[in-house]
Amino acid sequence: MQGLKRKMVFITTYEVIGWIISSLALAMLSGNSAGVTGPLALAITTIAVSWNFIFNTLFEFWESRQISRTRTFRRRLVHAVLFQLTLVVFLIPLIAWWLSVSLLQAFLLDFALIIFIPIYTFFFNWAFDKIFGVPNSARPHQEKILQ
Repeated sequence: MQGLKRKMVFITTYEVIGWIISSLALAMLSGNSAGVTGPLALAITTIAVSWNFIFNTLFEFWESRQISRTRTFRRRLVHAVLFQLTLVVFLIPLIAWWLSVSLLQAFLLDFALIIFIPIYTFFFNWAFDKIFGVPNSARPHQEKILQ
């Protein structure tokens, strides 16, 4: 699977699982009801979906111009960590505003997700590539699949 179809399947699957995890974690950690954390998790997921599409498009653009286009452990680790760190820039202020807490409290509430999501991202990406194959940006030039 390649191109836009690959991105849409990836983002949808990744974010549905992420939304479920975020809803449960925020409710547990904040002591708020699902009526408060569910919509917050949906807002977080909406931001994450948008950023995921942009981030992965930029990453694949960069990746396609590298001499080595193999998705090594290091490349996957950098991808997962950079995605999560940049996403946190959007999420901490949102959580603080939504729950009427300080930025520090929002960070502490998000801490479990900050630790978990890069691990989840790494393994999700690995499994997705195993199931659907890697995108053309990660294939040697002679192995490209037509879209």
